Amino acid sequence: MKHSSVIFSVFICASLISCQSSSTSNDRERQLQDSLSMSTEHTSQTALDWAGIYQDTLPCADCPGILTTVKLYEDETYSYVAEYIDRKTVVLDTGKFMWYNNGSVVHLKGTDIDTRYKVGENVLFQADSSGNVMESEIAEKLSLHKVF
Repeated sequence: MKHSSVIFSVFICASLISCQSSSTSNDRERQLQDSLSMSTEHTSQTALDWAGIYQDTLPCADCPGILTTVKLYEDETYSYVAEYIDRKTVVLDTGKFMWYNNGSVVHLKGTDIDTRYKVGENVLFQADSSGNVMESEIAEKLSLHKVF
């Protein structure tokens, strides 16, 4: 009888440990899912007021600059205008843009342009084909600031 009560006690302890281990595992899994959903919820696409007009004069090798205007619309379309200062050259393009890098980079690909911008707070940073922003002094000169 004493032997069976010891076995019963061991069985009860093992069951309790198993339940606690399972609930700890479930808690960890829930925390991981919550953190993953938070990381996808807080992107430039969802957390910033990205729609609007961005403009600045970008550097030009053989002219005083390029007045560049990008309009991003809520329906994920864009308008792009680049006016070369002291020239009669204007690049116009419109189209639908796509979000990349988990909603942090917009890709404007049209007839005359194929460019990416990392979306920041009231600013578009010129990005490379992988969506990375250059880490240099010129990076600031290639950014467009929100004007409206």
